[in-house]
Amino acid sequence: MSTLRIDAHQHFIDYATVDYPWIDDRHGALKRPFMPADLKPLLDSMSFNGSIAVQARQSLHETEWLLSLADEFDFVYGVVGWVDLCSPAVSAQLERFGAHPKLKGIRHVIQDEPDDRFMLRDDFLHGLSLLGRYGLTYDLLLFERHLPNASILTQMFPEQKFVLDHLAKPRIMEGQLDSWRSGIQELAKSPNVYCKLSGMVTEADWANWREEDFVPYLDTVFEAFGPDRLMIGSDWPVCTVSRDYRAVMNVVITYINQLPTEIQDRILGGNCARFYNIDEM
Repeated sequence: MSTLRIDAHQHFIDYATVDYPWIDDRHGALKRPFMPADLKPLLDSMSFNGSIAVQARQSLHETEWLLSLADEFDFVYGVVGWVDLCSPAVSAQLERFGAHPKLKGIRHVIQDEPDDRFMLRDDFLHGLSLLGRYGLTYDLLLFERHLPNASILTQMFPEQKFVLDHLAKPRIMEGQLDSWRSGIQELAKSPNVYCKLSGMVTEADWANWREEDFVPYLDTVFEAFGPDRLMIGSDWPVCTVSRDYRAVMNVVITYINQLPTEIQDRILGGNCARFYNIDEM
């Protein structure tokens, strides 16, 4: 049995302006399809076995599409899809997708909600409470200002597995650390919360960042979550607005290079496999 190496966070994009309103002129490099055939050589080049495909549109159609890609391509180990957790029809939506073996989790784009307390609304809490029936995890897509409410949420559901995407998008380009750090430390007190080492390069100076720019942020999450609740993710293809796949993944790989091999193995795949219930080969 070998330890899987898994990119815990990537997206597939079948580009059309109406479907991806977040892809604006600043993200011009993303205005084309990004499909499994584009990702596989990148994974191979870094000796990664597979990936987790995460929703990029809040639509049931995309969830269905991502699952069809996962069925077609074995290296897509799992899908974090979207259902409308606030809908009266959420039970039917979960029933529709929940039996699929590659649906591993659900995500909502909380960062775009105008109400910072969105995740504490009664209808959202009701939908979230149903995920455990289907063995589904929940990905937290947040900004720093949402961290206090995320701590409340994760404490309300101690049996639900959560993972924080992109370190809650700290303001790396501005060098801001203190208020973000305190929010991370509080959230990490909940043992049911993991963190993806992903999405950092797009919060830095896209053209001019250096690997050392990320060290204070990586130090913080390593201290807060420990090596058993961290997982590497590329955020491909979004990361390509800044640097190529290898350079982005090497931010984390270089940082953990001096750690014992067994700890590196956990961060590069073992923790992701355990969190998303992916069988090792």
